[in-house]
Amino acid sequence: MSRNNVVDPHEEGIEIPYEQINSATLRRMIQEFVTRDGADWADVGCTLEDKVEQVLQQLRNKKVKVVFDLQSQTANLVVCC
Repeated sequence: MSRNNVVDPHEEGIEIPYEQINSATLRRMIQEFVTRDGADWADVGCTLEDKVEQVLQQLRNKKVKVVFDLQSQTANLVVCC
């Protein structure tokens, strides 16, 4: 993630296969990702769990990937190019 909390699709780092991440850790990463902007998903007709499942499906479909940023030492979800 860049310094101003905007996801950079060209973020430098190492791609981590999501299948190698502990499932509970991956779920917490996704929950943090989808709640970053403080959205209340009930307002748009879905639950947090619905959003987590959507991101999991995007990971499976290779539309999103997990990247470990070497500079900040953090992992982030980024949109695949």
